[in-house]
Amino acid sequence: MSNNSNNKKKILIIDNDKSITTMLSMLLVTRGYEVTVADSEENALENITTHTDLILLDLILNDRDGFELCSQIKKSEEVGHIPVVILSTKYNSSDIIQALYLGADDYIRKPFEFEELVARMEAVMRRGKLFKNGMEDENGDENIVLELRKIIDEGKVVPFFQPIFKLQPFSLLGFEALCRPKTNTILVNPEILFKAALQYGCYQDLEILSWKKAIEYASEYLTDFEKLFLNCNPYLVEGSKFLTIKSLFEEHKVNAENVVLEITERSAIKDPKLFYEHLKRYKEGGFKFAVDDVGGGYASIESIVETKPEIVKVDQHIIRYIDKDDIKVSIVKFIIAFCKENGILSIAEGIERKEELELVMELGIDAVQGYYLARPNANIDLDKIHKEIAAFN
Repeated sequence: MSNNSNNKKKILIIDNDKSITTMLSMLLVTRGYEVTVADSEENALENITTHTDLILLDLILNDRDGFELCSQIKKSEEVGHIPVVILSTKYNSSDIIQALYLGADDYIRKPFEFEELVARMEAVMRRGKLFKNGMEDENGDENIVLELRKIIDEGKVVPFFQPIFKLQPFSLLGFEALCRPKTNTILVNPEILFKAALQYGCYQDLEILSWKKAIEYASEYLTDFEKLFLNCNPYLVEGSKFLTIKSLFEEHKVNAENVVLEITERSAIKDPKLFYEHLKRYKEGGFKFAVDDVGGGYASIESIVETKPEIVKVDQHIIRYIDKDDIKVSIVKFIIAFCKENGILSIAEGIERKEELELVMELGIDAVQGYYLARPNANIDLDKIHKEIAAFN
């Protein structure tokens, strides 16, 4: 419920493109929002009030960089609680991560689908309300950090595992490990948990804990025939914890040759030279690498060339309803051809429909994962999975 007397949620659009603001204002008003528009920092600061429910902020303004304005808003004791959603034509990982570091609550690419924008606006406002009511008081930041430290120090995460299947013939390639926190707070949402960890400097500790839990469980159930896929923050590669990480696998007798580290897009590579130097060290230690979200706006062919991964994962947004979109088909054809020519294994993420599976198989993808095939589960039942594979074949 908004604090406004008329119960309409107040949205402030900060953008100097009149064609965008006119259209967006009209659409939001028809949905029952109260909309104010500002085209500069000066106008924006004049129109932000404690009753503003959400700010839609473009990165290019008439008189100031949008990142700077976002930072100024979020540092304000009076209005810093207001959710900020970045709307921008710029869509690379460094901009997204910079926005998150400055406190932005979401980042949406222009042009956008209006229905998706509204859904994400509402989700951001709900999360903001949960943070405010469930976690925050006058010591809000301290409470979030304390809960993060409690989760990390007490090991309050549970690993879930989603099978990845190789095609031709249909067989089990391995499992992607996912983190699910044990908490009664808003941090129960993994997306919010990792965003908070990034914001409050706990990301590496949380990632290593997630790995530790996954390795402990997987070492009991996986054989040398299955790969273990672990999400990997570039900052972790750039850091100095290689020996600590390597010892995690040695302690549980997990062969590094069977581990695939997925370079996720939660953070940008700060120091490319250092990153690729350390990446080489990991590879010499036996680890394999996968580039995630290829084709979805995050991972470029350049990043594949530099990383030289053994595996490429095609972004789920490209796979979704690919059977109804010729452009998506063309993109996936190109990625598959590139991978085959360079000896890289290709995986289609986010398979949710039979038609998607049939089409990517026809296109020649090497492996698949998604809810249509198997959902993430806290338990690994290899006998059951192999029986299902036999039935499929």
